[in-house]
Parts: sequence; C-alpha cells; structure tokens
Amino acid sequence: MTAEDYAAEAEILKLARVLGVEPARLGYLARVDADDLQAFREQVTDTLFDANIAVLQRMALAARLLPGAVLAKIAEKVFGPLLCARIAGVVDPARGVDVAKRLHPRFLAEVAAELDPRRASAIISGIPLDTVLAVANELARKKDWITLGRFVGHLPDPTVRRALEEIDDPGLLRIAFVLDDKNRIDHVVGLLPAHRLGRLITAAGADEELWTPALDMLNHLGEARRATLAPMLGGLPDGLRERAQATIK
Repeated sequence: MTAEDYAAEAEILKLARVLGVEPARLGYLARVDADDLQAFREQVTDTLFDANIAVLQRMALAARLLPGAVLAKIAEKVFGPLLCARIAGVVDPARGVDVAKRLHPRFLAEVAAELDPRRASAIISGIPLDTVLAVANELARKKDWITLGRFVGHLPDPTVRRALEEIDDPGLLRIAFVLDDKNRIDHVVGLLPAHRLGRLITAAGADEELWTPALDMLNHLGEARRATLAPMLGGLPDGLRERAQATIK
C-alpha cells in the first residue's frame, strides 16, 4: 500500500462514522483521492450541522438565561448528546466551557463523538485538564479512536501530552491513523517521551492489524525522528520490518 492508500482508508473510516454506516460499505471509494474524501466528509458534516441552524441559535440564546448547573442537568436529561453537540457550535465559548465541565465524563464523551470540533474549537481548548483526561479515558475505554483523533488538533500541547499518557501504545497508533491533520503527526510524536516511539513500533510488531497505522505514522515522521527508529526495526516480523525499512529510507 502507498501513503495515498493509507490516507484514503483513514478517510473512509471517518466518513463512515459521519454517515453512520460500516466502513466496508464505502470500500468502493478506496481509489478516490483522500483530499476529495475529506472535503466530501466536511461537506456532509456542514450539511448536518447547518440543517436547523436558526433553531439552534435561538436555543443557544435562551440557554444564556439559565444558571450553568441547571443547564448542565437539562443537557443530560433532556437534550441528549446529539443536540448538545449541535448547540455547541453556536453557543458562546465561555458558556460552553462552563456547562461542559459540569457534565458527567461519560455523557461528555458521547457529546464529543457527535461534535464537529471545527465549530467548537474555542470550547474544546478551554475545557479544564481533569475533564479532558476523564473524557479521553472514557473514549479510550470505548475504543473510539476517531473521536480522539479529531480533537488532538484543537487542544493545547500540554493537554495533549497529558492525555496521551492515558492511552496505550496500540491506541496511540490507531489515533494517529485517523488524525484530521496528518502533518501534525511528527509534532504529536514529539510530545511523547523519547522511549515511547520505540514502544509504538514494538506494539505494531505484535499485532498485524496495527501494521497499517504504524506504516502510515512512519510516512509522516520527519527525517530526524525516522533516523532514530532504524536501530529498532530488527526485532519486527519480516514483512513489517521490510516495509518499515523501505518507508524510513
């Protein structure tokens, strides 16, 4: 597989999530350019989020009249995660942060799965660290790597660094595979302790399902970081070692 194949596969996974279908149903899109798939996914997301924008804006204005604690209870008991995700795109960021930190992490994780991070970036970046870590743990428990990957680009580096400490090595590979901005992979890997990059490669060697995420990660590392990996490839299974060596040359 080429870097373009990896990119298309990742985009199909994310598009399937937006459409609510199994990725296998979209296999016919495998030869479509990944940038085109991403543009289509964002168009679909925009259509879904803008469908009732006037109503959402009125609800956001009405929500300003309620105390944060009361609004958080209404959000969990009445609105539900999907409606909360839609409203988050139009609510005042400070108000959104105030409500988000009052929500139960399990519910907030459900909201995160429905959210368009582009529309709520100011809210996401303002959520307290302990809340982010609780939600990250909940998403990792559910193996929701797509949602975790969508939020990496909207959190400050210190928060990303702490959140990544909560994720195991196979999980990190799966998150990197579905990052919205693959150009950030080298930067995100740089936030990890130096020894952890080697652990990621070892994890891939132990599970063939992780070969594609691992090779895709290698494709997006800078030359300096690739060079540090060369001595670590010897213990990998033959097929993965050969492909990894070819990737980092």
